Amino acid sequence: MTGLWLVLAAAISAAVAFPSQEVLFVNETNESHSYLESLYGIASAAAPPNALLVPLTLINGAAAKGAVCLDGTLPGYHFHRGSGSGANSWIVDLEGGGWCNSIKTCVYRKKTRRGSSNYFERQIAFTGILSDKASENPDFYNWNRVKVRYCDGASFSGEGENKAAGLQFRGQRIYEAAMDELMSKGMHNANQVLLVGCSAGGLAVILHCDRFRGLFPSSTRVKCLSDGGLFMDAPDVSGGHIMRNFFTGVVSLQGAERNLPGTCTNHGDDPTSCFFPENVIGNIRTPLFILNAAYDAWQVQQSLAPPSADPRANWRLCRKNIVQCSPSQIQFLQGFRTHILNQIKGFASSRQTGIFLNSCFAHCQSERQDTWFANNSPKIGNKAIAKSVGDWYFDRANVKSIDCPYPCDTTCHNLQFH
Repeated sequence: MTGLWLVLAAAISAAVAFPSQEVLFVNETNESHSYLESLYGIASAAAPPNALLVPLTLINGAAAKGAVCLDGTLPGYHFHRGSGSGANSWIVDLEGGGWCNSIKTCVYRKKTRRGSSNYFERQIAFTGILSDKASENPDFYNWNRVKVRYCDGASFSGEGENKAAGLQFRGQRIYEAAMDELMSKGMHNANQVLLVGCSAGGLAVILHCDRFRGLFPSSTRVKCLSDGGLFMDAPDVSGGHIMRNFFTGVVSLQGAERNLPGTCTNHGDDPTSCFFPENVIGNIRTPLFILNAAYDAWQVQQSLAPPSADPRANWRLCRKNIVQCSPSQIQFLQGFRTHILNQIKGFASSRQTGIFLNSCFAHCQSERQDTWFANNSPKIGNKAIAKSVGDWYFDRANVKSIDCPYPCDTTCHNLQFH
């Protein structure tokens, strides 16, 4: 057994009983499979009052390439130029925000900022990994930082349309148009680049990581960071596979199959399997960092214990607050954590990969200032997320941080829903 897997095995079995303390209160909404992600797609969530506000830029040449949002409007991005030592370094952040898997949900989505640039915020706050302040983002604060807006509903991978419903599934083209635009803005001269994204954007990073590497010469340092994007093909509390069924709808409706990594689809795997990170990450050649919560709040809410899999509402309280989970429910969630550890075993064996898997009830931790880099940020082994990512990116340390099981981590900023 390798030394690394001894660490993973110990992480599966170790447990110390301390309660998690930090809580973020969030209100539920009814938007299926996107409400929780919508909290994190814009970095202004919990933004400090002095946060940098960055204006929206629409990609005017995108329509000629067929690169449009679900409703046919232009895609866009927010860009803050780097300076000094960061003038030739770039962070490109692919926004998250759920998916749509049917004509009905996509038609609904195109009337929101998740499917139309008509509803984009005209400026957003850059915090966490996008902050321009050394005290908040020590390794990347003076880089060129970009947030690419998400308005397709298939993690920037769709290709198709439904004329009757007025829907354009052009996520892949949006990704390509955005990259062309950024290259024309100076990214072609970059000496170091980091592709990042949270949630559906984190999944997009995994799907596009090697393709992104291909934009640059071999002399450019290119790495990828997926935050909260490790969506698992795991059974729900009823024994079904709600997430698989949902992703099947996304892939088939939006024609994503042709744009999924060939390292997966060329092996004869069904397209839906290749939309799940666990079947893709082991074959990614570009250095990739996985940042995830072992008890991912989105997955607990929407794929492990959603109301449709819990008709007697046994999970209602646990879904909203992990402190309210019964011993048997905690046992189920520990099984989910074990599933994650088993699935990342091969990925973790590579020296070029990075891992920060903390035992929190959270979802997306790189764009929020309180979780990325603050006095009370989550830590594993006394090292915060920002320091862990920076150490990995600049090859200062080999980062394979696996937390002990819940409830041992007192540094978590756990979500709580009402």
